[in-house]
Amino acid sequence: MTNPVTHTAANPSYDQLPIIDLAAADRGPEARALLHAQLHSAAHDVGFFQLVGHGVTPEETDALLGATHAFFRLPEADRLALDNVNSPHFRGYTRTGDERTAGARDWRDQLDIGAERPARVPGPDDPAYWWLQGPNQWPAALPGLQTAALHWIDRLSEVAGKLLHELLAAIGAPAGFYDPVFGEHAHPHLKLVRYPGSAGDGTDQGVGAHKDYGFLTLLLQDRIGGLQVQREDGRFHDVPPIPGAFVVNLGELLEVATNGYLLATNHRVVSPPGATERFSVPFFYNPRLDARVAPLPFAHASTAPGVTNDPDNPLYAEYGYNELKGKLRAHPLVARRHHAGLLSPA
Repeated sequence: MTNPVTHTAANPSYDQLPIIDLAAADRGPEARALLHAQLHSAAHDVGFFQLVGHGVTPEETDALLGATHAFFRLPEADRLALDNVNSPHFRGYTRTGDERTAGARDWRDQLDIGAERPARVPGPDDPAYWWLQGPNQWPAALPGLQTAALHWIDRLSEVAGKLLHELLAAIGAPAGFYDPVFGEHAHPHLKLVRYPGSAGDGTDQGVGAHKDYGFLTLLLQDRIGGLQVQREDGRFHDVPPIPGAFVVNLGELLEVATNGYLLATNHRVVSPPGATERFSVPFFYNPRLDARVAPLPFAHASTAPGVTNDPDNPLYAEYGYNELKGKLRAHPLVARRHHAGLLSPA
């Protein structure tokens, strides 16, 4: 982004995002048909909605949030011991201001976590995206964090998988069409994020405007707010937190898969004022790194308007290249230390 993000760009009186009750899928044919109508509208018209009825318990949520708050209360030296600059797999802790969106600094710090797998160093003939597979970095002083985070990845993978099935069915597609690109080799991603307040230099970019590059994102946000979604009027509108709900947005792969019928929508976070802290936990439901996302056969394919054309954000057939592209841009310090050969010349 080239301009500071300000609260004045938002319109808090705009209609709330659609609220989708996933539990309706199990309440019989009539309830499921209504769910599909609501999902179809939300995914086609907005690309964002609030999800309730997902089955994740308050106890599971409290365990994750408790571990998240405990992590950010650790001494700075303990957090910096997990600096993601030390990981060629882009795992670990990112200091406030070290991540970039559209070239501008994001005023937040975070811990990036993925499926716990051994490192795969790509050979000369292997795609470079295999660098994205590798072990996480965990704080020795907080052993419960690993348990809570990996449980959350497994739990939300179940929720996202069910949601994707219902979404595909809602637009007249085979519900399990993309099952082969997920499974045990899927590439989920979890961020534990703290926004420490305003940067103090007149900019309010918690994270700049962007789209996610996977299938689905499920966001757990606290009561502070700050998430904004770009709606059809071109303006960014606040997303008020709803207790117990996940904010769901569609990623670029679903837009590509449906030739633009489903929307990947720009969104951003405005930093909370002063020294107010905001915590959020986005979960990204991503396929295998080597997945080639085939076009989706669905009932409304003939009305699809085509994929958004952004010359600054090319999309690739294999998912791994899309994620690697994003990581190299977002984490320049990691990129320069470990992947200088993958960077385009200035």
